[in-house]
Amino acid sequence: MAVMANNKDAKNSMDTSKYVRYTSEQVEALERVYSECPKPSSLRRQQLIRECPILSNIEPKQIKVWFQNRRCREKQRKEASRLQTVNRKLTAMNKLLMEENDRLQKQVSQLVYENGYMRQQLQNASVAATDTSCESVVTSGQHQHNPTPQHPPRDASPAGLLSIAEETLAEFLSKAKGAAVDWVQMPGMKPGPDSIGIVAISNTCNGVAARACGLVGLDPTKVAEILKDRPSWLRDCRCLDVLTAFPTGNGGTIELLYMQTYAATTLASARDFWTLRYTTVLEDGSLVVCERSLSGTQGGPSIPPVQHFVRAEMLPSGYLIQPCEGGGSIIRIVDHMDLEPWSVPEVLRPLYESSTVLAQKMTIAALRRLRQIAQEATGEVVFGWGRQPAVLRTFSQRLSRGFNEAVNGFTDDGWSLMGSDGVEDVTIAINSSPNKHFGSQVNASNGLTTLGGGILCAKASMLLQNVPPALLVRFLREHRSEWADSNIDAYSAAALKASPYSVPGSRAGGFSGSQVILPLAHTVEHEEFLEVIKLEGHGLTQEEAVLSRDMFLLQLCSGIDENAAGACAELVFAPIDESFADDAPLLPSGFRVIPLESRTDGSGGPNRTLDLASALEVGSAGTRTSGDSGANSNLRSVLTIAFQFTYESHLRENVAVMARQYVRSVVASVQRVAMALAPSRLSPHVGPRPPPGTPEALTLARWICQSYRLHIGVDLFRADCEASESVLKLLWHHSDAIMCCSVKSLPVFTFANQAGLDMLETTLVALQDISLDKILDENGRKSFFTDYGQIIQQGYAYLPAGICLSSMGRPASYDRAIAWKVLNDEDSTHCIVFMFMNWSFM
Repeated sequence: MAVMANNKDAKNSMDTSKYVRYTSEQVEALERVYSECPKPSSLRRQQLIRECPILSNIEPKQIKVWFQNRRCREKQRKEASRLQTVNRKLTAMNKLLMEENDRLQKQVSQLVYENGYMRQQLQNASVAATDTSCESVVTSGQHQHNPTPQHPPRDASPAGLLSIAEETLAEFLSKAKGAAVDWVQMPGMKPGPDSIGIVAISNTCNGVAARACGLVGLDPTKVAEILKDRPSWLRDCRCLDVLTAFPTGNGGTIELLYMQTYAATTLASARDFWTLRYTTVLEDGSLVVCERSLSGTQGGPSIPPVQHFVRAEMLPSGYLIQPCEGGGSIIRIVDHMDLEPWSVPEVLRPLYESSTVLAQKMTIAALRRLRQIAQEATGEVVFGWGRQPAVLRTFSQRLSRGFNEAVNGFTDDGWSLMGSDGVEDVTIAINSSPNKHFGSQVNASNGLTTLGGGILCAKASMLLQNVPPALLVRFLREHRSEWADSNIDAYSAAALKASPYSVPGSRAGGFSGSQVILPLAHTVEHEEFLEVIKLEGHGLTQEEAVLSRDMFLLQLCSGIDENAAGACAELVFAPIDESFADDAPLLPSGFRVIPLESRTDGSGGPNRTLDLASALEVGSAGTRTSGDSGANSNLRSVLTIAFQFTYESHLRENVAVMARQYVRSVVASVQRVAMALAPSRLSPHVGPRPPPGTPEALTLARWICQSYRLHIGVDLFRADCEASESVLKLLWHHSDAIMCCSVKSLPVFTFANQAGLDMLETTLVALQDISLDKILDENGRKSFFTDYGQIIQQGYAYLPAGICLSSMGRPASYDRAIAWKVLNDEDSTHCIVFMFMNWSFM
């Protein structure tokens, strides 16, 4: 009975201890600890009880329960907040979709009406054709000479500009609401709660046009402020000057703007705009920012043409910003322009005639900028290296702007052209005023101001065929050793030091190290990456490499999503020192690849890269070959390369020769890479690559087949071919991915057939930089190391289905694999071969 009583007392004591009522002082003390450490250890909780007398009457177990409950409440609060945000977003997206559905229904009704009207006109055509009366002729003439409404004469007075502004507002609103332009959904853009928005383009209007609707977590005033600051988010905007601004009687503002934009390639002129921008608030509380060009047809003031710029026209465009219930804004963006495509070579006109390109460069870029800033404000975006988001955005803008300046080479920035060496494939420009070029980013502590010379830029453009821009740029990013020269990297890095290296020459067997990619930041949708590249062990000579420290590059990579239609892919980098200061000078170089949406057949045959200058000499479309059609013409793109170097005055000619030779070697490397990557994306009409015909390859193919027959007991190929050339050809074109791997502690690949190279998304040269453990997943590595002994002793092993990664990081699945040991003529182990069957990218 005593034992039962004691148990009962203990139970009652335990029940009463489950519910502890904390005082406000106790809660405040616990909250202070929670803000510092949400999950304290047992020792920390005991220390808390000792240090806080007000908690001395609470058991450590109850303290532990309080922290558990507090973490649970915090988690529930965050989840509730997230669900409320998702609900608001879905509600707003539902509203946008319903409005879009209403617009499409009206468009269908209009098309049905027009269809019926045209049917009626066709039925009356025969009657109208036989009617030759004078009355018919007169009536017809009256219909043909209806006067076109003319704009009333307007001047630069506030009243005249307000008249233009109100007209611009009306035309913009009709486009924003989908009535004035026939919009079609942009390829690859699907609306949803996690999408950037609803993006549409028009292929039937005058010029190029794009429209987007989306929800952003910012108030309308902040949205308008960001979008008005066009140079901060539009990478192609060189400058935007507000020449005149005055308020209107209805509470709005009228501004006269002059804007300059960069040219995308070296063989086209830059554009400028002279526009009127009108900001006002509608009766329903919506904020509107609309804009249009001022020309002779609208009246108003004008400015003379500017040298080296082509005056483009902005048709009524702008932003309609509506406040959203619960916070945020619903925004509609319209971009409508006439970029004067007649002023560029015919091969480049698709860049200026594509509404998809305009949508990617302007419309979607604006939405992404708003979304990025909104998520940064909520703390959802995590950045590395302790940098603030604004600082990292500034680095990205400086890299992009510096590369654009190098490509364009404006004379008002101090650029001038040097004479050529007789071949016009590479253009050399010099800037003898680096302080003017760098502006405020140059300070007396860096090495750039110590030079007695300036900056030299070597640039070139070429036409690529049959290789997607995203795939090429990803390869250039991942395999820098395929095109870069370590001597040139060391020379560029030396510009940041007080005593730069001498001009490097062509050195056989130059030392080359490896690169390590250190992520720094990325945008919300991962369409742009800012990263630091660490180049290990580089030096101008092997002796210097031993003593030299690692070099660093700040790199910006964008547009590597193959599904983004019309997106430009870029890889821009600049040397930096170890300190990586916020105001460090940047001298960007890099690559830009822009897809061409050509409506005609491409010039040249398949699987080739052509120098763009030679492509311009082809002449009319009638002289082009007609071998390419359909999908192949859509794979054309323009590659622009620009590399910048510092120089001293007495070494200018030497640096120019070095830069010209280096850019030509980079062009040759890119052509080789493009030709190697092209077949994995070609149409069935394009022939496969020929196998390598070296004696070593022929011998290796024979050893592979003989070892397979020895270990497995069957032939690798059903056809009976004795000739080495036939064996190599069959091995090279085998449908399964066949790869040879060295027998080392860290196995690396030494050979692969065409399917193997396609699976790894690499070339025969870059293949040797890929180790086996990099492509196998965890299960694949376990399976291989488990069966490694069986492969060496028995000669072969079957591996189960699994997943491996390409050099670009894409997962590829395979049904099963076979690994066997390859013996040479002396029966010694030469390598291990893997054959992945029925593989495909996931």
